[in-house]
Amino acid sequence: MNLNSIKTKLENSTIALSTINNNKPHTIFVLYPKVIDDRIIITDNYMKTTIDNINKNNNICLAFFEGEKGWRINGKAEYHTSGKWLDFVKSLKENNGLPAKGALIINVEEIKELG
Repeated sequence: MNLNSIKTKLENSTIALSTINNNKPHTIFVLYPKVIDDRIIITDNYMKTTIDNINKNNNICLAFFEGEKGWRINGKAEYHTSGKWLDFVKSLKENNGLPAKGALIINVEEIKELG
């Protein structure tokens, strides 16, 4: 399964984003993920613990569902506070009036269909 086959579903879903630090999981919900090539881009408007965790361990897991079907996406995260990725998230209409202080770029390693 490739990312493009679930792009529309992913971009229109609320997704659970999980990181880990000291063997403890941390999960948040995020809106408006964007898919570009084989990457998922998520805006950091208010993340703190998530970014701290990624700086220590960049393994990340996303999960979302539509109807009775769901998907889990594993990958490696990069965090950008300048450059083209920050410019990209700042330009998104969904971020109008929000801080858009960073861009989380997820390089997808595995996609699994659930349910």
